Order: sequence, then structure tokens, then C-alpha cells
Amino acid sequence: MDSEDFADRVTGLAALADPIRRELYLFVAAEPDPVSRDRAAEGVAVPRHTAKFHLDKLVEQGLLATEFQRLSGRQGPGAGRPTKLYRRSGRELSVTLPARRYDLAGELLARAIDDSTRTGTPVLETLDTAAVECGRALGDHARQTLDPRPGPAQQVSAVCAVLTAHGYEPRRDAAMISLANCPFDALARDHTELVCGMNLALLGAVADQVGGGTLTARLNPADDRCCVVLDTH
Repeated sequence: MDSEDFADRVTGLAALADPIRRELYLFVAAEPDPVSRDRAAEGVAVPRHTAKFHLDKLVEQGLLATEFQRLSGRQGPGAGRPTKLYRRSGRELSVTLPARRYDLAGELLARAIDDSTRTGTPVLETLDTAAVECGRALGDHARQTLDPRPGPAQQVSAVCAVLTAHGYEPRRDAAMISLANCPFDALARDHTELVCGMNLALLGAVADQVGGGTLTARLNPADDRCCVVLDTH
């Protein structure tokens, strides 16, 4: 997670720190249909002008969305102005410290199971394939920042940048990049061989795609960091 994404998520969640705003969000989210300001104000027992202020702040943060409807059901001249209604938006927000990417692990595992079911290939093989494809995609993204003929230092920096964005917290020294955080920590503790193998395939593909022989991923588990390290050459 980069700093801009982190700030965006924290700001969105901070919008719910105000108790009235939080109650309005929960009320709107629980309603099956979009609600008006009057209905929301009545639902949480606040004045209409208070509800309007907080509802519009929630819209600004992307937590609520709006639409306009004529509640009378009439159309044409004399039907009156449409009413502004609020509903929960499709935006998803979560912040975990340190960063976790269980969504990515779930996506890779689901893809592996689908491929295994369809082809009859053992699921560990399809998981390895899914992780490699994901790592190559991340590597391609990192390569876009490189010069046409990058040197090893620039390649290492590009890999560190993409790993930082995905929560690995890379730490560089002369011969190795260690990863201070595992984005799949709880899964890795409970399903070590499965998740560490997936992680190795993913990070190995990132290194191969960007490093061009500059970096090699290998398993080197330790209590205070990710199970994979990247050797620099």
C-alpha cells in the first residue's frame, strides 16, 4: 500500500469517526432502498440540516452515493422536483497495520481451484501458475518505470517500489533484500507450506520479470520477516 492509497483509506474511514455521521451511514446502509434526507434525519433522530451536512460529507468521501427520484410517482409538469436520495456506495475500505493482502491470496487460491477443477491439474500446480502470472503482472508494472537499458541499481529500486506498494516492506543491504512484513501473515502461520510456496512463486516471477538476472528469490524463513528473500547479484 503506497502513501497516497493509505491516506485515501484512512481519510475515508475517519469520516465515520463522528458518531452522527456513523449512525447515518449505518442507517442508510441498512435500508433496502435509497433514503431521503428527511427519512435519514428521522431514522437517527437529528435535525434535517444536520443530516444534510453529514450525508453530503459521506458522499464526498465516496461512502454514500446519490440519485434523484420523484417520490410522488408522477411525471411531467406539476410533478414537482426530484428528491435527492442516498444509498451506500460500492466503495470498499479497510486498513490493516501492518499491511495485509488476504484479498490477493484469496484471488490466487480461487483461481487455482477453478483451474484445477476445470483441467484436473493438481491444485498446488495451478496455484503456482496463478502466483507466477500475478508476479509477472507486478513485474511488468515495475518495468514501466525503468529506462530502456536499466542498470542493476534501478532494477532493484523498481522491485522494492512494487513490493512496498503491496505491503512487503523491503529492506535492502549489499547482498539481499529482506521483507520485513508478510502480507499473508495469518495464512502463512496456519498453512505455511502452501502460502510460502505461493509467495515464492509470486516473488520469483517479480524478480525474473524486472531483474533480468539481477535478483533471485529463495525461501529463508525467520520469525521477524517474510519467508522469502531476494538475493542481489
